[in-house]
Amino acid sequence: MSLQYDPEAAAVALAEADPPLGRIIEQVGGCTIRIARASTPFAALVESIAYQQITGHAASRILGRVVALYRPRRFPRPEDLLATPDDTLRAAGLSRTKVASMKDLAAKCLDGTVPPLRTLRRLEDSEIVERLTAIRGIGPWTVEMLLIFRLGRPDVLPATDYGVRKGFQTAFRTRGLPTPAQIVRRGERWRPFRSVAAWYLWRAIDLKRKAEGAKAGDGRA
Repeated sequence: MSLQYDPEAAAVALAEADPPLGRIIEQVGGCTIRIARASTPFAALVESIAYQQITGHAASRILGRVVALYRPRRFPRPEDLLATPDDTLRAAGLSRTKVASMKDLAAKCLDGTVPPLRTLRRLEDSEIVERLTAIRGIGPWTVEMLLIFRLGRPDVLPATDYGVRKGFQTAFRTRGLPTPAQIVRRGERWRPFRSVAAWYLWRAIDLKRKAEGAKAGDGRA
């Protein structure tokens, strides 16, 4: 699956619409958003749940143990997970909350609340958010990440994301951490490429770290 827009054209449009953001774009260079390998919505959301509130390394190990329960399948189906005793999933390392979330996800995949990928691709962003946030343990941020990095949607602004907020603070030199409402207001000028704007705000943090590292290096010299 590919992006639903031209990231180069998006970057040009953003730089013209918002010169301070344009300075970040100029420093970073071309947008290199990559779409994650195509998978079912069920698999993508199981992974998202597994990674909540723990380190990536720990989550990867736990998810690997969960998936191993269903070999030789590469990944369990919703009905497979629903049929698995909670204690078995807990023994693989999942918390009670995550077991409940994954089982609710599986049930909602089977009842049609979560449609197959081919159907999901045809839905509007707002409908996808409405459907998927009905799942226990799935909030707007998780759906926004799926929209940007799994479905390649161009106009998603995860205004509550801490990295986006820190990047905004860097790009626009605000005194404190901006509120999501501030970002949403500014983001009106980034339509219809707010996903790309968010990507550049994440990169603004990298620029700041590099600059601080270079400054510290000069100080040691």
